[in-house]
Amino acid sequence: MRDCVEKLNTVKHIVCVASGKGGVGKSTTAVNLALALHARGLQVGLLDADIYGPSQPMMLGVKSGTRPKVIDRKYMEPIRAHGIESNSMGYLVDSNTAMVWRAPMIVAAFNQILKDTLWSELDYLIVDMPPGTGDIQLSLSQSVTLTGAVIVTTPQDVALLDARKGIEMFRKVNVPLLGVVENMGVHICSNCGHAEAIFGQGGGQQISEDYGIDVIGSLPLDLSIREHTDNGNPIVIAQPDGAVAQAYLALADRMLEKVAQLDNSAVAGPKITITED
Repeated sequence: MRDCVEKLNTVKHIVCVASGKGGVGKSTTAVNLALALHARGLQVGLLDADIYGPSQPMMLGVKSGTRPKVIDRKYMEPIRAHGIESNSMGYLVDSNTAMVWRAPMIVAAFNQILKDTLWSELDYLIVDMPPGTGDIQLSLSQSVTLTGAVIVTTPQDVALLDARKGIEMFRKVNVPLLGVVENMGVHICSNCGHAEAIFGQGGGQQISEDYGIDVIGSLPLDLSIREHTDNGNPIVIAQPDGAVAQAYLALADRMLEKVAQLDNSAVAGPKITITED
């Protein structure tokens, strides 16, 4: 059995989807982003790093009680759903079990799921981070080389305040910021078609200007997103040709562009200019 760190090296890019606070649609964004990347023909894995509140098994429609196959009493085979691989604490404990653990136990559990999962040859591993700027965020940045982070926020002021903290944290641990996703930006009334920015507007653009980070996605506040995700059939799968799914596909395309820019920059290396003094 190959060492688990070597196995992680078969993953080309690791991208974490993060938020400064809960309730901004981070996990919904992560699963639809992963599925959008798969729809673009890429091999994708999804790691649910929210140990306290794992939600990806339900969002992926995995039957309750499904457990990863264990190899050599240690390594776990990821669960496949909708064409992507996944692992989560939600596969390892009963859905009604409360994880009443202190920080060292949470970090140990996260590292085990991260490093002992037998991921295939993946183009992308999307990591659905827990909200905030705590132990798991630091552990992830210290355990593996991250390609970058995507910050999810809503336009409301309190969410933007916490999003700024998330940006500052990733900068401190030298993780590239791929962009900001402004979620729940505009609601379109299903009866009259009236568009309303329920949570405010312009917040993502303000962060972009303040930090020099592009807004790479703008997602609507749409009932169908919640309904399909709760039913284990995310909108990218349920309505692939619909306007909402197209917004997630556009997000995936913009993220791929940002990663390509980073890859090209790394290959090119520094530019040396020689002048005569």
